Amino acid sequence: MDMTGEQLIALPLTETWRALNDTAILKDCIPGCETIEQVSDTEYQLTMTAKVGPVSAKFKGRMTLSDIDPPHSYTLSFEGQGGVAGFAKGQASVQLAPEAEGTRLGYVVKAMIGGKLAQVGARLIDGVAKKIAEQFFSEFNKRAGPPQ
Repeated sequence: MDMTGEQLIALPLTETWRALNDTAILKDCIPGCETIEQVSDTEYQLTMTAKVGPVSAKFKGRMTLSDIDPPHSYTLSFEGQGGVAGFAKGQASVQLAPEAEGTRLGYVVKAMIGGKLAQVGARLIDGVAKKIAEQFFSEFNKRAGPPQ
């Protein structure tokens, strides 16, 4: 499944980039994220809980950054195992562009799941994945933006 979207972040480009690379902000913005730990300049270990219909799973995984072009873009890849519930893999390409009101953040997300989660049904999974992406970027905008 592929999803695209964009948000206007009320911060300058360099501050938006900094926030996108701040583990505390990422942890607060990723729905269900319990831990996130940077293990190198481009790699993170994380645990998160996700629920799709009747199936709930705790994923342990690795998030890797590639194609890094500071402060304009990067590609984030995720691979996680959820035990008997299955696995999840995903990739998000993130682009930042300066605008008069702040920074335009555009994204393209690709996701794939397997195991019990995949048996729940593609429509349900697509809806949950879209909701998670929208929640992340909405929370990111609130958390990274200037205080209200």
